[in-house]
Amino acid sequence: MRETPSTVMALRDTGQSKEILRASGIVGQIERRLFLKQGLSLGALTLLTGCDITDTSAVQSALNDISRWNDRIQALIFNPRRLMPTYPESQAVKDFRYNAYFGRRTPWTLQELYQLPQVSQVTRHVCVEGWSMIGKWTGVPFRTFLQRICADLTAKYVGFECADGYYSSIDMASALHPQTVLTFKISDEILAPRYGYPLKLRIPTKLGFKNPKWITAIFVTNRFPGGFWEDRGYSWFAGV
Repeated sequence: MRETPSTVMALRDTGQSKEILRASGIVGQIERRLFLKQGLSLGALTLLTGCDITDTSAVQSALNDISRWNDRIQALIFNPRRLMPTYPESQAVKDFRYNAYFGRRTPWTLQELYQLPQVSQVTRHVCVEGWSMIGKWTGVPFRTFLQRICADLTAKYVGFECADGYYSSIDMASALHPQTVLTFKISDEILAPRYGYPLKLRIPTKLGFKNPKWITAIFVTNRFPGGFWEDRGYSWFAGV
């Protein structure tokens, strides 16, 4: 399938080097914990697939099949008109919880983005690790942004690249959802680095790992772009 013109936006730094911390041991622990929390034991996997659990390639293949099946089902039942609950601003937590923080300098130019129409929402962030928190987010409706830059809205996917090496992607229907916002403020203040400065995608219809932080590039494509955790066996659609 021919890929659509892909580059939609790129935010570039001044060339300063960034040190990306890699903690494979911690990542492994997180992956094992999430696998067990999702309730699929190795014994159950063996019954479902008939494969040898010592054959890691067969196990990974089975997990990928299950994940793809979950993605198809969630995509079928996704309702682009269903809104997630909103809350009074009094419930918004200012000391918002976050996962992972990598200190670095990020000098960005954001004036054009700041001049676009802005909206605020008070919605619940749901983390795959089991916690959730209500926060107030402000930014540009993602649909508005994509329309302003004349992105191909008939493309299947929108992908994101981040300053820390993270990457993710969502379906176009979710990208155009009225509550999907390209945010640059939390609790009426410019995002702190731990929350994703300069840009974070806020998409309350999906689990937290589908809300990329420190976004440096956005692209639309018809070629499936995957994602950091998704390529490691997590559900790609990841709907709430």
